[in-house]
Order: sequence, then C-alpha cells, then structure tokens
Amino acid sequence: MPQVPQTFDALAVRAWCGLALDALGRAREEIDAINVYPVADGDTGTNLYLTLESAATAVEAVFAGHEAGGGGNPGPTLADAVRAMAHGALIGARGNSGTILAQLLRGMAQVLAGDDAPAHADGRGLGLALRHAADSARQAVAHPVEGTVLTVASAAADAAGRANGDCGAVARAAYEGAREALAETPDRLEVLRRAGVVDAGGRGLVTVLAALVETLTGETPRGAAARGPGPHARTGASHPLAAPCADDAAAPWPGGPAFEVIYLLEAEDAAVARLRERLDALGDSLVVVGGDGLWNVHVHVDDAGAAVEAGVEAGRPYRIRITHFGAGDAHAAGPERTPAERVQRAVVAVVPGEGLAGLYAEAGATAVLARPGEPPASGELVQAVRRAHAREVVLLPNDAELRHTAAAAAEQVRAEGVRVALIPTRSAVQGIAALAVHEPERRFDEDVVAMTSAAGATRYAEVTVAERQSWTMAGICQAGDVLGLVDGDVAVIGQDLTDTALAVLDRMLAAGGELVTLVVGDGAPESVAERLEARVREGYLAVDTVVHHGGRQGSVLLIGVE
Repeated sequence: MPQVPQTFDALAVRAWCGLALDALGRAREEIDAINVYPVADGDTGTNLYLTLESAATAVEAVFAGHEAGGGGNPGPTLADAVRAMAHGALIGARGNSGTILAQLLRGMAQVLAGDDAPAHADGRGLGLALRHAADSARQAVAHPVEGTVLTVASAAADAAGRANGDCGAVARAAYEGAREALAETPDRLEVLRRAGVVDAGGRGLVTVLAALVETLTGETPRGAAARGPGPHARTGASHPLAAPCADDAAAPWPGGPAFEVIYLLEAEDAAVARLRERLDALGDSLVVVGGDGLWNVHVHVDDAGAAVEAGVEAGRPYRIRITHFGAGDAHAAGPERTPAERVQRAVVAVVPGEGLAGLYAEAGATAVLARPGEPPASGELVQAVRRAHAREVVLLPNDAELRHTAAAAAEQVRAEGVRVALIPTRSAVQGIAALAVHEPERRFDEDVVAMTSAAGATRYAEVTVAERQSWTMAGICQAGDVLGLVDGDVAVIGQDLTDTALAVLDRMLAAGGELVTLVVGDGAPESVAERLEARVREGYLAVDTVVHHGGRQGSVLLIGVE
C-alpha cells in the first residue's frame, strides 16, 4: 500500500484537490443528468468540477512558486495551501452548488490557516475545520433548506466531531455521515421525493469527501466508485449514491425567476450586508460567500440589471455572468415535469460590459461577460451553451479575436448533439443588430441568415484611450491619445474624446445609414451621448439614434450604424 499522510499538511491538500477533481470529472455527467431542484438546468456536476478545478490550479501555482525558489525552499505550508485552495474556489465558483463548495473550502481554511493553526493538522483539527466549513456555508445561504447540500455538510461535520483517531479516521467518519445523509435527502425535501432523486450538490460533496478519505488512507471508501461514473438508478437502488440528484439549497419556487446572476465583488463587509438584503428582496437562491474584501455573489432574479446595479452600489463587481433559464419548463413544478427537457432555441453572446450583459439578458440571450484583459475561454462558452439548455444555439462572439475560441466551443457542443450556428460578429453593436431580428419561431436556418445579414449590415466603431505609444493606420499615437477605430482599424487620433467621437460618427454616416446605436461606457463624459444625438438630428435626416449604457466595458464608447 502506498505511504499516506498521518496528518493533514500542504501535500495532502494538493493530493486531495487532484483526487477530488478526477472523481468529479468522472461523476460530472451523472450529476448533471440528474439535476432537478430548484431549476432543472443540468449543470451541477459541471459547476462543481469547474469550481474545484480553479481551487486545484491555485494550489498548484503555490507549489510551483516555491519550487521556483530553489532547492533550499521548504515548500508551502498547510496555511499557504488551504488559503490558495479557498481563494481559487472563490474566484472560480460556478452556480449555486459551486458557490457553496467554495464557502465550505473557505470555512476549512479559516480554521487550518488561522493564527494559532499548526503546521500539520491532526484528526481533531480536521474535524474542527469540517465543522466550521458546514456552519459557514449554512450562514452564507439566505434561506437554508434541509435536504440539500447544507444538510449533507452538517451531517459530515457531526460525524467527524464524534470520531476518534487520526485524520484518516475523521475523514472516513465524515464521508459515512455525509453518505447516509444524502440517502435521506428525498425524505427531507418534498420536491426531491416527488422526483425520486437525492440532492445533486450533496452528491458532489460526498464525492469530494471520498477523495479526502483516499488521500488520507490510500483506500477508496465503501460505496464510492473508484473508476467510471456511478449508475443512473432511481430512488430505491441498492446504495444511496446510486440515486440521481438535485442541486441547490433554496426553496422550490414554481414559475421562479428567469435569470441567474453571478459576479465577483470587491466590497466592504457593511456594504455586503446591505447587498444581501437588497438581493434577497429581488429574487431567490441567494448565496454570498467570501470575506476580506472579496465576495462571490449568486442569485436568481427576474431583473438581472437590478441585481448587477445592486453590486455596483455595494462595490466593484466583475466577472459577471448572466444566464437566462429559458422557457418556463425549467421552473415547472409537479411530478409531470421532465427534468432535462430543452428549449428549442437560444442565443449565447459574449458582451464587454455589465450594462450590455443586462441588455442582452433581458432580450432573452445568455450573456458571457468579457472584462478587459479577461477574454472567456472556450470552456466558459461551452458552459454557457449548456446553461442555455437548448436544442439549437446561435453563438455571437462579438469580437474578431474570439472567433476561433467560439468556433472551438461550437465544435465541442455539436459533439454533444446541440445544433450550433456561429455568427462571426466582431462587435457588441453587431450582436445587438442580430438579436433585434432574432425570431425563435422561424426555421433555424432562416433565423441564422436574418441575424447574419443584420450583423453584416452594421458598421461598427469604438472610441478608446491609447495605453502606450504605437503605430496605427492613422499615424503614431501617444499614451493618453483618444483613438477612434472604424471596423477594427484606427481611423482618427485626437485629444478630446467628444471631438474624436464626432469625427468617427461623421465618417461612418458619410456612407449612409438608418440607425445609430451608441453604447456609452463609464469613462465617457456625461454629455457625449447628447452631443452625438444632436449631430445626427441636425446633420442626418431620417436617421434614428438609440443609446445604451454599457458600464465598465473597456472602450469608452461603441458606435454601430445600420
């Protein structure tokens, strides 16, 4: 038998993350397929996997940093490793289940990386960490409900607290307690009992605890699948992990909110307390986790813009993800519901700012926010397409540099049986034009042709500020110069933002147009939209103007001319 640690140290944290990630990878499709509560969006396993992947990556980065320091470096401490694990999970948390898992890991870190924490945790220390993890996760959920992952986490902590012995014995007790609690979740939550399933978030937590047992004992615990996903049996199967599961930790709400909103938030504790109250009034499934100035916010709402606006008032939200749940079947109640039923068609779009994310979401699209310097990876686009839960998907990258990324994502989801059309939009204003003519009732090919035609007929421009000296099509620019780009190339270099924007607008309308779309970023002067609207009104007859507020969108101003 391979040597295993008798205490919980940095190497054990690293091994645990690796084993848990591997186990969730094998179980992901099973957990996704059995997600029914409170929204049957089929992504619980994927959300848990992506959250833990972020945690594992952060731990590996800590080890890599110490290894780069040379042979005399003693390596990271337990505190270093668990802090990295918790921080990685926090910034990478996906969905309700992933957000709760991030708080569970953070709760463990608060005990294991505290001022009085030892270099190596023994069985008692691990038990205390599991107790604090369960308690802090419960506190993070606005309205805890029994029969969810919170119940499973509490049962694991209770069992760990009763155990005697080393870390392996404590981990095994926690796993057994969680496993038994998972089997009982249908008895504690009516929506699970009607569907004949157990809780998916709890199922994922049992998988993570099984990996902890394997880390600390070298043995795969009883009832855990060593290789390959578990069976897809209904309740009444021979062991409690065989039953399919459901996700969240909020009360079921037939006909519930239409959007899931997730973002990271830099804010003070007092502001977050006010934010909780406001978001709780806006929707449900509210989970706010984190601390020390950085938070992960998750909520289901009907008004996605209001949820983002609440975050702006509390601090600085970023990495904002807004997902439209699609047709009402996702929220339908009752035994007649088909958990994995897909909507017919959806639009998934990459957008550069919070304001546009809200605009696209309100138009029925699943929006993926791309912050400056943080373009989405193909995996994030794949996840967004899965969240759209449709048989047919129109994908709008809204950036020429994202075309290959979007194409890779489209190929992956096509292999999963989803029909995907990639419209090569190069700007968010082209995406707006495409979305304006989108008609889900049309034949798919006809809809794609109409959207492609509308996007192609829209010239696009942006006004931004140069960060450094460089050569452009319009000459040499210096840091701080205002740049006007038309169809991706620098056409105007100026000193005043409004004057440059007017020059760009005149160039675009010289070739004619019927509609001007202005997307104003946070860095724009308050009067710029009014000045541009006046120029159109006075100089270009029969041309309409529409203004949107894009928030922190990278470019100061986006302009579209159809």
